[in-house]
Amino acid sequence: MPTEARIGAAVSQLDGPRLSYTDDDGNQRELALVEDSPRLTVGRSRQADIAFASDHNVSRLHAAIEWMGTHWTIVDDGLSRNGTFVNGERLTGRRRLQAGDNIRIGSSTLTFHYTPPSGDLTGIADAMPTRAALTPAQQAIVVELCRPYKNKAAFANPSSNQQIAERLFVSVETVKTHLRTLFSKFGVEDLPQNQKRAQLAKRALQSGVVTDRDL
Repeated sequence: MPTEARIGAAVSQLDGPRLSYTDDDGNQRELALVEDSPRLTVGRSRQADIAFASDHNVSRLHAAIEWMGTHWTIVDDGLSRNGTFVNGERLTGRRRLQAGDNIRIGSSTLTFHYTPPSGDLTGIADAMPTRAALTPAQQAIVVELCRPYKNKAAFANPSSNQQIAERLFVSVETVKTHLRTLFSKFGVEDLPQNQKRAQLAKRALQSGVVTDRDL
């Protein structure tokens, strides 16, 4: 069922995460994003949570807004015909939303707003880097680390250093060096040694740094 009925409630949540956009009738709308509804669809279909029925450049199911446990993301895994753009950059897979992000879907635009309450920024959320924050070598390492999780495999374990080294034709020591940097960037360096790799993989997948398409 579309979530238009929740739009009125968004006005009272001026500081909470929300999307603003102009609907088909030219009215300015605001939609509160709540963790109890962790996935919202955007598309031309009137069954979409955010519907742009008169915009023929929008696919029936174009993109989705998803809660990843610590932050909101937008995902377009090839769902759309014309693509989804965030701040002018075409989206590939998943991307974490930041306050002020402009999302262009077809000829329509949405803006993500969020002013976190004081003290609400958790260490985990702060520790999530973007793809742009990684070097090509670090990106390649973390993708290989996450490869066993392809298709959201339920009981997967991260790749070993040896497996990563063999796939990338580098030494195990090179893999270890890059992983130490990645542990720091993703905020898991203080975890027990036997938890670091799994948590790094989890956070890389949650943040959109690694997508199913990469795997």
